[in-house]
Amino acid sequence: MRAPERTSTDDAPTRARVADTVLRLGPATATVVADHLGLTAPAVRRHLDQLVAEGLLESREQRVVGPRGRGRPAKVFAISDAGRDQFAHSYDDLAVQALEFLAETGGDDAVSRFARARLQPLEQRLGEHLQGSSPEDRPDRLAEALTAEGFAASVGQTPAGTQMCQHHCPVAHVAEEFPQMCEAEAEMFSRLLGTHVQRLATIAHGDGVCTTHLPHARPSQPRPARSTAERLPS
Repeated sequence: MRAPERTSTDDAPTRARVADTVLRLGPATATVVADHLGLTAPAVRRHLDQLVAEGLLESREQRVVGPRGRGRPAKVFAISDAGRDQFAHSYDDLAVQALEFLAETGGDDAVSRFARARLQPLEQRLGEHLQGSSPEDRPDRLAEALTAEGFAASVGQTPAGTQMCQHHCPVAHVAEEFPQMCEAEAEMFSRLLGTHVQRLATIAHGDGVCTTHLPHARPSQPRPARSTAERLPS
């Protein structure tokens, strides 16, 4: 005897978990979402398709970094504007309230410490991806790793240096209130790349993408030795 199909009411909690997972991960395949939830890919794909039909998610081909293999790129799912309005705000509101409490009780420095601590696991994963790469290759490797983490990053060249763009920010609404989130991320990029970086634009401030300027590295020039007379106070 065929088991009865679950009703949409029964599906609602799982569907909400699927949507929340896509919100936190950024653009992701059904397999990636399924792995995070401990569900089968076909079951998750059914929820994803329903969320797309409702306009809460959108699907597109996965951006491929490097040579493309045979076959069509995998399909990734991302929160649509309508979905972000429905699913993100309650999560963001809670995060903002928590950070407001942290700022009131511990000060702005406590928020900065939290922002840095939150990025430590990500920095470790990105650092592992950059191991063995030359300084010239690090921006491309970093963008590649960030894309795998759901940030949809890309790298371009300008006369003044390299610019890295992130087309997705999972904490944009929170960063509107707490710029320490963006500052901690820029600090992380500087450590990973071994060079000074400068934020030119952020999604949190209403820009279309987060843009980070990476000036061309310049070899440090040895400072000339100072004579004894120059070292003595006048």
